[in-house]
Amino acid sequence: MNDVQPTGSPDLAALQAGIERTNELLTRVLAEVATTPSTHAAFVDAGYVYAAAGRLVTGTEDRRAFDLDAEGIIEAFIDRARMIFPDSRLLRVYWYDGARRRIHTQEQQRIAELPDVKVRLGNLNANNQQKGVDSLIRTDLESLARHRAISDAVLIGGDEDLVSAVEAAQGYGARVHLWGIEAPGGRNQAEPLLWEVDSQRTFDLDFCKPYVSRRAGVECPDTSAGEGPAPAREEVRFVGARIAAQWLAERGREWVADLLPGHPYLPGTVDQELLTAAEALLRHSLRGHADLRRVLRDGFWEHVQGQY
Repeated sequence: MNDVQPTGSPDLAALQAGIERTNELLTRVLAEVATTPSTHAAFVDAGYVYAAAGRLVTGTEDRRAFDLDAEGIIEAFIDRARMIFPDSRLLRVYWYDGARRRIHTQEQQRIAELPDVKVRLGNLNANNQQKGVDSLIRTDLESLARHRAISDAVLIGGDEDLVSAVEAAQGYGARVHLWGIEAPGGRNQAEPLLWEVDSQRTFDLDFCKPYVSRRAGVECPDTSAGEGPAPAREEVRFVGARIAAQWLAERGREWVADLLPGHPYLPGTVDQELLTAAEALLRHSLRGHADLRRVLRDGFWEHVQGQY
C-alpha cells in the first residue's frame, strides 16, 4: 500500500510550526507594547493663564498690572503632570501666546529657550487681543493625536472654540484632560468644553500665588465690588448692547464684523473683556451667574447684528 496522505489532509507538523511562530510573534509584540511608555503633552493658552491667575491673585486681568513667573508656573504644570501620569513621558509643553506680527517679545524668547517648551504665536490686533491662538491649539492637538504621538493631552484653557479639537483628539484615541485656574465666584471655562473632556482639574490660590506678583504703583479697578442683589436680566442685556455700541464706535465696523462668523460664540479674550467691562458698569460680579453671562452675550449680539 502507498503511504500517501489523502488530498486536503492537514500537515500537522507544519500547522504546529505555524502556531508556534505566531505565538512567538505575539509575545514579542506584547513585550514591546508593555515596555513602550505612554506619552503626554501640555497645551497652554497663555492668555487664559495670565488672565485667570492675574484675577485670582491680584484682582485684575490686565497684564500691565502684574508679573507672571512663566518659567515657574510651567515647571509646576510639568511636575503636576508627572504626578498624575507617573508611567508617561512628556513630549513637550506648547505655550500659545499672541505677539504683534508674530515677533517674539523678550519674555516669549526666554520662555522659548526653556527645555521641553515650544512657543507658538498668534497675532495681536490693535486692541491687544489674540488672533489665531485657538486655531494653533486645535491644529497641534489634532495632529499629535492623529499620528499617535500622544496618549494623553493636558489642555490649559477655557475657550468653547476648543471643543471640536477635543472631540477630534478623542476620536483618534487620545484622552484629553482640562486644567483650569480657580475663578472667584464662578467659572472661567466654557461649560461645553467641561462636558467634553475626560477629566478636569482646577488650581487654587495657593498654587498660583507664588508665580504672580503685583507691580508697584499700578492701580486697577475693582470689578468685584457691589455684591448686593444680582442685577435684573434686562439690565444686563442693556449693558451688553451698550458695550457693543461703544466698541463699534471706538473700534470700527471692520473689527466688529470680524466677530460675526463666530456667532453665537465670542473669542475667549473678547468674552473676558466683555465680562470685565459689564462688571465695571453693573458694579456687580457676574462670575457666578452663568445665566446672566448668556444674557449679556445676547444683548451684545443683538446690537451687533442690528448694525449689519
